Amino acid sequence: MSKYILADNQELTRYALEGIVSQVPESSVFRATDKAGLVELLKKHENAVVLLDYTLFDFADEDQLLIVAERFALSEWILISDELTPKFLRRVVYASHQFSIVFKDGPLSEVREALQVVSLHQRFISQRALEVIINQQQEDDHPSILTETETEIVRAIAQGKTTKEIANERFSSVHTITTHRKNIFRKLGINTAHEVIKYALRAGLVDSSEFYI
Repeated sequence: MSKYILADNQELTRYALEGIVSQVPESSVFRATDKAGLVELLKKHENAVVLLDYTLFDFADEDQLLIVAERFALSEWILISDELTPKFLRRVVYASHQFSIVFKDGPLSEVREALQVVSLHQRFISQRALEVIINQQQEDDHPSILTETETEIVRAIAQGKTTKEIANERFSSVHTITTHRKNIFRKLGINTAHEVIKYALRAGLVDSSEFYI
């Protein structure tokens, strides 16, 4: 018999999930309103599938969630929330294969598919969650160390514009642009405009047809 624990304190969603889960053959559904109640239910049903809205539950942070999941290693979790941060998604997905991810504003078919996949002891990560995780990974691999203004000045330098021309375009003083240049050089660990151009090309800030050497 499949056992499900609904850990969602949004009443409308909880009733909707209960209706979906009740369609699973030979299933039992239990409700938890807080972390303590959830733990007590997991003690009795260690191999249950937990449908959790993390953002509306009383977990202090993802560490608490991971500790509970690790304690009940036979349990499987489907996280269903309106919004989950990229940091949170990466942490739980990489930390344990017990977690599947869907969003409340996603199609109903995703919830049904997640239930089906989890019943086979596999995990389901929605397309949206995958995109969030991948985008966050790319940002971590290529962190933006320059401000928006500094990035625009790098682009202008790569396009062959002088400090005076950049200052005129930005309605700034030459002194201000010079200060920005010094900060850019310091942050990038470079010493010449030529190195700025190479950085701009690598970062995709300019096309090869736009710059001057």
